[in-house]
Amino acid sequence: MSKQNHSQLRKQIAPYEKSNTKASVWQVFNTLIPFFILWIFAYLSLSVSYVLTFMICVVAAGFLVRIFIIFHDCCHQSFFKNRRANQILGTITGIMTFVPYEQWKHSHSIHHATSSNLNKRGIGDVWVLTVDEYIRSSFWRKLGYRIYRNPFVMFVLGPIYIFLIDYRFNAKDARLKERINTYVTNVSIVAIIGVLCWTIGWQAFLLIQGPIFLISGSLGIWLFYVQHQFEDSYFENEEEWDYVKAALEGSSYYKLPRVLQWLTGNIGFHHIHHLSPRVPNYKLEEVHNNHQALQDVQTITIRSSLKSLHFRLWDEKNKRFIGFKELKQLQAKKKLNPPKVSASVK
Repeated sequence: MSKQNHSQLRKQIAPYEKSNTKASVWQVFNTLIPFFILWIFAYLSLSVSYVLTFMICVVAAGFLVRIFIIFHDCCHQSFFKNRRANQILGTITGIMTFVPYEQWKHSHSIHHATSSNLNKRGIGDVWVLTVDEYIRSSFWRKLGYRIYRNPFVMFVLGPIYIFLIDYRFNAKDARLKERINTYVTNVSIVAIIGVLCWTIGWQAFLLIQGPIFLISGSLGIWLFYVQHQFEDSYFENEEEWDYVKAALEGSSYYKLPRVLQWLTGNIGFHHIHHLSPRVPNYKLEEVHNNHQALQDVQTITIRSSLKSLHFRLWDEKNKRFIGFKELKQLQAKKKLNPPKVSASVK
């Protein structure tokens, strides 16, 4: 697709960048209210069976993911037309998901501006090394990278570290507004947890909020990971990097069953979201269906997305992700077939 076609496509999407207050308010009601009801039911079910409680918590975790999508839209100023309304709702949903609004809004905007740019990795993204970078790395860096990319570490320990520890602190260069918002979020989280533990007991709180937190956190990281870490993704150095290509080729269309698509707030249309972050989540599917160019993108399903668990390194030469096992095979092949030395060099 040429740059002219890129420009035309972005102009065609522009009309969808306006939020609908009625639709936004309805989404708040059909997401937050069911979540609170499920939380109450989970508590009441503790006296019946914890199996029932856990099943309710699984559903509640899905709604918490949807709450995070609302938070996410607020950070992009796409949920409401009014900036102040986005800030207020973003802060409230941020407290519910353990994520400071101003801090995440800042890092996530950097992610959108630098996604798939090999020269600007490190903020708001998943740690990715190229094949050459990994080969040149020290033993300790390789070990750290392998631990980081381990599925158990990334999707089980990762949510605990990121949401409970990492988001509690500001960056050294954080603005005053960002620092204050993080403090307000932290104090609010502690206060809410304290009241709940005092009211229903800390054991009941952990039995309910524990699985909700871990399941929703793992799902959130998985969604973020899988929609950029697919085999034929897009990564380029600064001089060749293109914003629209990064959106359409470096972000996938994650085709999910209807129920999961609803619970994840249409975030599966990630290529459209990266092309235009100002499109509200409830308009992403409409944009996708009305533009053929946006349908001809990398599509992954739940089944095919599981392959991404084996992708570890970006192969710049072949423009695709490979695993550690494949790297070993490539290195062994090079040893068996060393490059030929010309007679002149000899």
